[in-house]
Amino acid sequence: MQTWLDRISELIGMNPWTVQAFIVILAALLLDLIFRKLINRVERLADSTRHHWDDAIVYAGKRPISLLIYGEGLLIAARILQPHTAAALFRIEWLQLAQQLLLVATASWFAFRLVTGFEQAFVRHRREANKDFDITTVSVLARIVRIAVVVTAVLTALSILEIPISGLLAAGGVGGIAIGLAARDLLANFFGGFMVFMDRPFSVGDWVRSPDRDIEGVVQKMGWRITTIMKFDRRPMYVPNATFTTITVENPSRMTHRRIYEHVGVRYDDFAQVKSIVGSIRDMLLGHEDIAAGETLIVHFNKFGASSLDIMVYCFTRTTQWIEYHRVREDVLLQVGAIIEQHGAQIAFPTQTLKVDPLPESLSVHEHEIERQNER
Repeated sequence: MQTWLDRISELIGMNPWTVQAFIVILAALLLDLIFRKLINRVERLADSTRHHWDDAIVYAGKRPISLLIYGEGLLIAARILQPHTAAALFRIEWLQLAQQLLLVATASWFAFRLVTGFEQAFVRHRREANKDFDITTVSVLARIVRIAVVVTAVLTALSILEIPISGLLAAGGVGGIAIGLAARDLLANFFGGFMVFMDRPFSVGDWVRSPDRDIEGVVQKMGWRITTIMKFDRRPMYVPNATFTTITVENPSRMTHRRIYEHVGVRYDDFAQVKSIVGSIRDMLLGHEDIAAGETLIVHFNKFGASSLDIMVYCFTRTTQWIEYHRVREDVLLQVGAIIEQHGAQIAFPTQTLKVDPLPESLSVHEHEIERQNER
């Protein structure tokens, strides 16, 4: 082999060790090409299975292994050139450090991508199985694990480079105060997002609103700094997480029922039918399949209005779905109107009665005399 390399070096006019380094790099490129062909085939096989966990493993190893192949090829080539060059970059100590850092970087990248792959696989599995799950919890836990992987990789790299961590922590304590003052809002948003995760007033996909601020819509994404809310006019709203620690937040998505609260007025001329109308409306609601009979149900003559006798209708629907609720509400109101008509009554509308007093008798005699004089 050495003789063959020497002959090739003489033919192309290059040093034998340069040819060896070139061959090693070329072999790394070919090995990576073979690996890519193989991993693509394995990826297609993994996609064809019912499970998603194998997809996560293939996704995690695809790029880090390519990095390892390229890195090892370059390091082996550098070791070949090292005895024949005085460059500081090719010192054996530096090459050993680079070897260790390459392994740490590859392992950390693999673990980082593995966590992401498992997160995506879990979400896909739950959605395909139509099982309820809190995507916010999954996202936050995956994010915490990824941060732990990065911190572990950094500490390991510092240990390899023989950088004292205690001194770094001492310097970081002084710098942390300055950074904390400069990034006060950033830290407030970070801890605000952490408190939202701990208290869980809402999750991704929930409809939220705030009576304190003009905030209403569906939660699209919860980040460490901001939460993305899609408003009902389809415009995204980006709310800093610190805002949720100072405002009141309502979560209509977690309601158990929806309320129907109406006042229906009948004419004063129909006072005699009010009692029977109230009873019929109550019976109708108690027998309605879409009304929650176990919740508060009130149907009473409520007050004497300005131009109507007001009947209060108060009940809850079984559904919380917005469109279905309006269908039920429409059906209830139509049946209330039909009950009023069945009792020979009418729904009142604003009216005014003008009362005209009769003319005084003295004025009538005077007008009669004037009329007789006009006849003459």
